[in-house]
Amino acid sequence: MWSTTSDADEFRTVVGAALRARPVENTLLLTISAKVAEVGPGAVGGARPVFGWHTDGSAYVWTPPRPLLLGGPATPAAAVELAGQLADVPGVNSTDEVAKAFAEAWCRRTGATARPGLRSRLYCLGDLVVPEVAGHARVAGPADRDLLIAWLTACGAELHEPLTAAGETVDAGLSYGAYHLWEDGGAPVALAGMRKPAGGVVRVGPVYTPPEHRGRGYGSAVTAAISAAARPHEVVLFTDLANPTSNSIYTKIGYHPVEDRQVYEF
Repeated sequence: MWSTTSDADEFRTVVGAALRARPVENTLLLTISAKVAEVGPGAVGGARPVFGWHTDGSAYVWTPPRPLLLGGPATPAAAVELAGQLADVPGVNSTDEVAKAFAEAWCRRTGATARPGLRSRLYCLGDLVVPEVAGHARVAGPADRDLLIAWLTACGAELHEPLTAAGETVDAGLSYGAYHLWEDGGAPVALAGMRKPAGGVVRVGPVYTPPEHRGRGYGSAVTAAISAAARPHEVVLFTDLANPTSNSIYTKIGYHPVEDRQVYEF
Protein backbone atom coordinates (compact mmCIF):
# COMPACT_ATOMS: atom_id res chain seq x y z
CA MET A 1 0.00 0.00 0.00
CA TRP A 2 1.23 3.46 -0.95
CA SER A 3 1.13 6.53 1.30
CA THR A 4 1.73 10.05 -0.03
CA THR A 5 2.55 13.45 1.42
CA SER A 6 3.68 16.91 0.35
CA ASP A 7 5.59 17.27 3.63
CA ALA A 8 9.29 16.52 3.16
CA ASP A 9 9.85 16.27 6.91
CA GLU A 10 7.15 13.60 7.21
CA PHE A 11 8.68 11.66 4.33
CA ARG A 12 12.12 11.80 5.91
CA THR A 13 10.76 10.75 9.30
CA VAL A 14 8.95 7.73 7.90
CA VAL A 15 11.45 6.42 5.34
CA GLY A 16 14.70 8.24 6.14
CA ALA A 17 16.29 5.30 7.94
CA ALA A 18 15.44 2.92 5.10
CA LEU A 19 16.84 5.29 2.49
CA ARG A 20 20.01 5.81 4.50
CA ALA A 21 20.50 2.04 4.65
CA ARG A 22 21.20 2.25 0.88
CA PRO A 23 22.50 5.83 0.64
CA VAL A 24 24.40 5.42 -2.63
CA GLU A 25 21.45 4.04 -4.59
CA ASN A 26 19.07 6.51 -2.93
CA THR A 27 21.24 9.60 -3.34
CA LEU A 28 18.60 11.43 -5.41
CA LEU A 29 15.74 10.79 -3.00
CA LEU A 30 17.90 11.77 -0.04
CA THR A 31 19.25 15.01 -1.50
CA ILE A 32 15.94 16.19 -2.97
CA SER A 33 13.95 15.55 0.20
CA ALA A 34 16.67 17.19 2.33
CA LYS A 35 16.71 20.27 0.08
CA VAL A 36 12.93 20.65 0.18
CA ALA A 37 12.91 20.19 3.96
CA GLU A 38 15.61 22.86 4.34
CA VAL A 39 14.47 25.46 1.80
CA GLY A 40 10.77 24.74 1.30
CA PRO A 41 8.55 23.45 -1.54
CA GLY A 42 9.95 26.00 -3.99
CA ALA A 43 13.47 24.62 -3.64
CA VAL A 44 13.25 22.49 -6.78
CA GLY A 45 11.11 24.79 -8.93
CA GLY A 46 7.87 23.85 -10.65
CA ALA A 47 4.83 22.59 -8.75
CA ARG A 48 4.83 21.45 -5.13
CA PRO A 49 6.81 18.19 -4.70
CA VAL A 50 5.03 14.97 -3.79
CA PHE A 51 6.61 12.16 -1.74
CA GLY A 52 5.47 8.59 -1.23
CA TRP A 53 6.35 5.28 0.37
CA HIS A 54 5.11 1.72 0.12
CA THR A 55 4.85 -0.95 2.78
CA ASP A 56 7.38 -3.06 0.80
CA GLY A 57 10.10 -0.38 1.14
CA SER A 58 9.64 1.33 -2.22
CA ALA A 59 9.65 5.13 -2.22
CA TYR A 60 9.28 8.00 -4.64
CA VAL A 61 9.83 11.72 -5.08
CA TRP A 62 7.96 13.62 -7.76
CA THR A 63 8.97 17.20 -8.52
CA PRO A 64 6.69 18.31 -11.39
CA PRO A 65 7.29 18.90 -14.24
CA ARG A 66 10.12 16.36 -13.99
CA PRO A 67 9.62 12.59 -14.26
CA LEU A 68 8.60 10.57 -11.23
CA LEU A 69 11.68 9.29 -9.37
CA LEU A 70 11.31 5.78 -7.92
CA GLY A 71 13.78 4.25 -5.47
CA GLY A 72 13.98 2.75 -2.05
CA PRO A 73 14.75 0.25 -3.75
CA ALA A 74 11.45 0.16 -5.60
CA THR A 75 9.87 -3.09 -6.74
CA PRO A 76 8.07 -3.70 -10.04
CA ALA A 77 4.88 -4.70 -8.18
CA ALA A 78 4.83 -1.45 -6.22
CA ALA A 79 5.54 0.51 -9.42
CA VAL A 80 2.54 -1.08 -11.15
CA GLU A 81 0.34 -0.26 -8.15
CA LEU A 82 1.54 3.36 -8.12
CA ALA A 83 0.82 3.74 -11.84
CA GLY A 84 -2.82 3.15 -11.01
CA GLN A 85 -2.95 5.95 -8.46
CA LEU A 86 -1.12 9.01 -9.81
CA ALA A 87 -2.28 11.52 -12.40
CA ASP A 88 -0.52 13.64 -15.03
CA VAL A 89 2.90 12.05 -14.59
CA PRO A 90 5.12 13.16 -17.52
CA GLY A 91 7.58 10.27 -17.18
CA VAL A 92 9.36 7.90 -14.82
CA ASN A 93 12.99 7.49 -13.76
CA SER A 94 14.12 4.30 -12.05
CA THR A 95 16.17 1.15 -12.47
CA ASP A 96 15.52 -0.68 -15.74
CA GLU A 97 13.01 -3.27 -14.50
CA VAL A 98 11.06 -0.88 -12.28
CA ALA A 99 10.89 1.92 -14.86
CA LYS A 100 9.65 -0.52 -17.49
CA ALA A 101 7.00 -1.94 -15.14
CA PHE A 102 5.67 1.52 -14.30
CA ALA A 103 5.73 2.69 -17.93
CA GLU A 104 3.85 -0.36 -19.21
CA ALA A 105 1.21 -0.08 -16.47
CA TRP A 106 0.84 3.66 -17.05
CA CYS A 107 0.34 3.21 -20.78
CA ARG A 108 -2.21 0.45 -20.26
CA ARG A 109 -4.17 2.65 -17.90
CA THR A 110 -3.98 5.98 -19.73
CA GLY A 111 -3.54 5.05 -23.37
CA ALA A 112 -0.33 7.09 -23.48
CA THR A 113 2.80 5.97 -25.28
CA ALA A 114 6.20 5.70 -23.61
CA ARG A 115 9.37 6.91 -25.28
CA PRO A 116 12.78 5.91 -23.84
CA GLY A 117 14.64 8.99 -22.65
CA LEU A 118 17.88 9.42 -20.74
CA ARG A 119 19.67 6.22 -19.81
CA SER A 120 22.14 6.88 -17.01
CA ARG A 121 24.65 5.02 -14.88
CA LEU A 122 25.32 5.64 -11.20
CA TYR A 123 28.99 5.45 -10.22
CA CYS A 124 30.64 5.35 -6.79
CA LEU A 125 34.23 6.42 -6.14
CA GLY A 126 36.75 3.79 -5.11
CA ASP A 127 40.47 4.61 -5.02
CA LEU A 128 40.88 8.03 -6.57
CA VAL A 129 43.38 8.29 -9.41
CA VAL A 130 44.47 11.90 -9.94
CA PRO A 131 45.28 12.60 -13.61
CA GLU A 132 48.28 14.64 -14.66
CA VAL A 133 46.78 17.69 -16.33
CA ALA A 134 48.16 21.19 -16.75
CA GLY A 135 46.75 23.68 -14.26
CA HIS A 136 45.24 23.52 -10.80
CA ALA A 137 41.87 23.49 -9.00
CA ARG A 138 40.42 26.13 -6.72
CA VAL A 139 37.13 26.63 -4.92
CA ALA A 140 34.90 29.11 -6.73
CA GLY A 141 33.98 32.27 -4.84
CA PRO A 142 31.56 35.21 -5.16
CA ALA A 143 33.77 36.85 -7.80
CA ASP A 144 33.05 33.85 -10.06
CA ARG A 145 29.27 34.20 -9.82
CA ASP A 146 28.65 35.48 -13.36
CA LEU A 147 30.93 32.83 -14.86
CA LEU A 148 29.19 30.07 -12.90
CA ILE A 149 25.76 31.24 -14.02
CA ALA A 150 26.86 31.33 -17.65
CA TRP A 151 28.53 27.93 -17.58
CA LEU A 152 25.79 26.17 -15.63
CA THR A 153 23.18 27.62 -17.99
CA ALA A 154 25.17 26.40 -20.99
CA CYS A 155 25.60 22.98 -19.38
CA GLY A 156 21.85 22.69 -18.76
CA ALA A 157 21.12 23.63 -22.36
CA GLU A 158 23.50 20.94 -23.66
CA LEU A 159 21.87 18.31 -21.44
CA HIS A 160 18.35 19.48 -22.40
CA GLU A 161 17.75 20.22 -18.71
CA PRO A 162 17.31 24.03 -18.58
CA LEU A 163 18.50 25.56 -15.31
CA THR A 164 15.76 27.42 -13.48
CA ALA A 165 16.63 30.30 -11.14
CA ALA A 166 20.29 30.16 -12.11
CA GLY A 167 21.31 32.99 -9.80
CA GLU A 168 19.65 31.42 -6.78
CA THR A 169 21.19 28.04 -7.61
CA VAL A 170 24.67 29.52 -7.82
CA ASP A 171 24.27 31.60 -4.66
CA ALA A 172 23.13 28.53 -2.71
CA GLY A 173 26.12 26.55 -3.97
CA LEU A 174 28.60 29.31 -3.21
CA SER A 175 27.38 29.34 0.39
CA TYR A 176 28.91 25.92 1.03
CA GLY A 177 31.76 25.74 -1.50
CA ALA A 178 29.84 23.63 -4.01
CA TYR A 179 31.85 24.62 -7.09
CA HIS A 180 35.42 23.95 -8.08
CA LEU A 181 37.10 25.54 -11.08
CA TRP A 182 40.10 24.21 -12.95
CA GLU A 183 42.47 26.94 -14.07
CA ASP A 184 45.19 26.77 -16.68
CA GLY A 185 47.29 29.74 -17.68
CA GLY A 186 45.55 31.87 -15.07
CA ALA A 187 42.04 31.41 -16.52
CA PRO A 188 39.15 29.06 -15.62
CA VAL A 189 38.73 26.24 -18.15
CA ALA A 190 36.37 23.74 -16.47
CA LEU A 191 33.83 23.47 -13.68
CA ALA A 192 32.58 20.77 -11.31
CA GLY A 193 29.89 21.00 -8.65
CA MET A 194 28.79 18.88 -5.72
CA ARG A 195 25.71 18.58 -3.50
CA LYS A 196 25.60 18.81 0.25
CA PRO A 197 26.16 15.47 2.01
CA ALA A 198 22.98 13.42 2.48
CA GLY A 199 23.06 10.04 4.20
CA GLY A 200 26.85 10.20 4.24
CA VAL A 201 27.00 10.56 0.44
CA VAL A 202 28.09 13.49 -1.72
CA ARG A 203 26.93 13.56 -5.34
CA VAL A 204 29.26 15.25 -7.83
CA GLY A 205 27.75 17.17 -10.70
CA PRO A 206 27.41 18.94 -12.94
CA VAL A 207 30.77 18.78 -14.68
CA TYR A 208 31.22 21.21 -17.55
CA THR A 209 34.04 22.18 -19.88
CA PRO A 210 33.30 24.89 -22.48
CA PRO A 211 33.72 23.58 -26.05
CA GLU A 212 36.86 25.63 -26.70
CA HIS A 213 38.67 23.95 -23.79
CA ARG A 214 37.69 20.33 -24.41
CA GLY A 215 40.02 17.46 -25.23
CA ARG A 216 42.76 18.45 -22.77
CA GLY A 217 41.73 16.50 -19.68
CA TYR A 218 40.33 19.46 -17.76
CA GLY A 219 37.03 17.70 -17.04
CA SER A 220 38.82 14.71 -15.54
CA ALA A 221 41.08 16.94 -13.50
CA VAL A 222 38.35 19.11 -11.98
CA THR A 223 36.22 16.03 -11.24
CA ALA A 224 39.13 14.39 -9.44
CA ALA A 225 39.77 17.58 -7.46
CA ILE A 226 36.19 17.99 -6.26
CA SER A 227 35.95 14.26 -5.54
CA ALA A 228 38.98 14.50 -3.28
CA ALA A 229 37.41 17.50 -1.52
CA ALA A 230 34.21 15.50 -0.90
CA ARG A 231 36.03 12.83 1.10
CA PRO A 232 35.63 11.23 3.65
CA HIS A 233 32.03 10.89 2.46
CA GLU A 234 31.05 8.32 -0.13
CA VAL A 235 31.23 10.10 -3.48
CA VAL A 236 28.91 9.33 -6.39
CA LEU A 237 27.96 10.72 -9.77
CA PHE A 238 25.65 9.97 -12.69
CA THR A 239 26.63 9.76 -16.35
CA ASP A 240 24.69 9.66 -19.59
CA LEU A 241 25.30 6.19 -21.05
CA ALA A 242 25.00 7.68 -24.54
CA ASN A 243 28.24 9.58 -23.85
CA PRO A 244 31.10 7.05 -23.91
CA THR A 245 33.69 9.77 -23.30
CA SER A 246 32.38 10.78 -19.88
CA ASN A 247 31.92 7.17 -18.80
CA SER A 248 35.50 6.39 -19.74
CA ILE A 249 36.81 9.50 -17.98
CA TYR A 250 35.19 8.65 -14.66
CA THR A 251 36.24 5.01 -14.60
CA LYS A 252 39.84 6.06 -15.25
CA ILE A 253 39.89 8.27 -12.13
CA GLY A 254 38.48 5.55 -9.88
CA TYR A 255 34.70 5.47 -10.19
CA HIS A 256 32.99 2.07 -10.51
CA PRO A 257 29.43 1.36 -11.72
CA VAL A 258 26.62 0.70 -9.24
CA GLU A 259 23.40 0.58 -11.26
CA ASP A 260 21.80 1.77 -14.48
CA ARG A 261 18.64 3.86 -14.66
CA GLN A 262 16.15 4.50 -17.43
CA VAL A 263 13.82 7.43 -18.05
CA TYR A 264 10.59 6.89 -19.97
CA GLU A 265 8.76 9.96 -21.23
CA PHE A 266 4.99 9.75 -21.71
